[in-house]
Amino acid sequence: MKPHEMKEAPGNAPFRRVSAPESDGTETNQPPAFEGRNLYLTDRALRSAAEREGAAWAQNRLEAWGAVMGSAETYALAARANRFGPELRTHDRFGNRIDEVDFDPAWHLLMASAMREGEHCSPWAEPRAGAQVARAAAYLMHAEVENGTQCPLTMTYAALPVLRRHQQALPWLAQLWVPKVLARDYDARTLPLADKTSALIGMGMTERQGGSDVRANTTRASPAANGGGEYRLTGHKWFFSAPMSDAHLVLAQAPGGLSCFLLPRILPDGTRNAVRINRLKDKLGNRSNASSEVEFDAASAWLLGDEGRGIQVIIEMVQHTRLDCIIGSSGLMRGAATRALHHAAHRSAFGKRLADQALMQNVLADLAIETEAAIALTLRLARTFEADASDAERALARVATPALKYWLCKRAPAVVAEAMEVLGGNGYVEESALPRLYREAPLNSIWEGSGNVMCLDVLRATRREPAGVEALHAELALARGGNRLLDAHVATLTAALADAEVGEAGARRLAGGVAVALAGALMVRHATPMLADAYCASRLDRFGSGALGTLPHSDGYAEIIAQAST
Repeated sequence: MKPHEMKEAPGNAPFRRVSAPESDGTETNQPPAFEGRNLYLTDRALRSAAEREGAAWAQNRLEAWGAVMGSAETYALAARANRFGPELRTHDRFGNRIDEVDFDPAWHLLMASAMREGEHCSPWAEPRAGAQVARAAAYLMHAEVENGTQCPLTMTYAALPVLRRHQQALPWLAQLWVPKVLARDYDARTLPLADKTSALIGMGMTERQGGSDVRANTTRASPAANGGGEYRLTGHKWFFSAPMSDAHLVLAQAPGGLSCFLLPRILPDGTRNAVRINRLKDKLGNRSNASSEVEFDAASAWLLGDEGRGIQVIIEMVQHTRLDCIIGSSGLMRGAATRALHHAAHRSAFGKRLADQALMQNVLADLAIETEAAIALTLRLARTFEADASDAERALARVATPALKYWLCKRAPAVVAEAMEVLGGNGYVEESALPRLYREAPLNSIWEGSGNVMCLDVLRATRREPAGVEALHAELALARGGNRLLDAHVATLTAALADAEVGEAGARRLAGGVAVALAGALMVRHATPMLADAYCASRLDRFGSGALGTLPHSDGYAEIIAQAST
């Protein structure tokens, strides 16, 4: 179903795109509009990775979603949702405190589309081999087009296993919350859960005095007099993501230590919980989405797990949100790279097409290689999150997830910037969408653990979990002998992993070494020899430059560029 065919979003008039007549660009040396494409059928790397990692059964579904996300209507909705961002209304016209966030109708239509696809729930609602990979492929295509709507979808997806894990202790989770979170009928109304058709979950972990150091949180949680696992929360959250969600998982200091709570926005009796939105964050990017600062004034919340075990409870949610940061960064890279390829294929300068000029071919081929490696890494990692994943796969995830979040989220801004430069001034204006992607690109590196936090996680995992290191070695061994530069890099990495002297100061080199080793291994095993050799020569050779467009000389650039568009 296309966005313009959806039913009207609750409380909003439907949005319609009015298209102006467009030429094919030949008269003015301008490329045709970048829209009206199937994002799945035009992405060979994504199709191959989805099939390879176990989601071949989802081909029809992914093709249909690729058509929706690549449609002119969806691109127009994405532009509008970011141009007309959310607005906070703290009070109604009678002076009553309401703490509501108003969104443009485009936001609601995008949310409805993604929830029908099941981005927030599909692996949990339809558990089968390859379910996480199929969702990752769908989420990646969404990330190519609009990123703000992905925030509440990610948090809901990541919260579900936490809710399910604790539903025996709190049976009403299974009776009320889990079915509504699994539902696909988007419902933006501010109502008690019992009166809604679906629910979304947000999260609130950080506070202004601690940031990533959540053990420094000062929000207090006191047991309520009526018991039943209910507490009263008093304090604040510095980043309270998606405040319009129906509930949030939050951390607070209970008598027994830092604990995790489910905090609903509307209480069962229909009253608003005591969560005051002080302001919406004025962010660099992610502008279609609302992020907020809030205060709790004895707000009602329910304990998940035991007191003092808050980090252990919420870490499962965090691990899944980190996966989505990786998928989102790969989607941003793919979205930017395809725009550059499209422009260069239709734009001429100095007497010939940009795509036919040698240095530009180097840049375009490098963008294509970086994007293909990112997609391969992303869907391979998604396979380690499958419900039927082996112990070795789960161990690999504990090392690979922070390594890939560090590496791919760091690569995304550079890729988007290079793609923007391909378009020149045309890429710097808002109509190209590349400025929006560029503003978005740093977010995934910051959210759910910045680069340093991820690298320290890699260091801890490789020091404390021998099974993870063993699984990493086994994965890399599958490509042994396929490329001499990769073999040399793996030998160096193996020594670093065994070196007890590698401390915090070397954690970035270690994490990056893990990421490019995994990428090189996947490229050697699954990409064409030309692509694999180019990746290894430019990313693993110690004399290589970190800049894009510095591939070793090759006659195969045109072929690499062609493969990236099919």
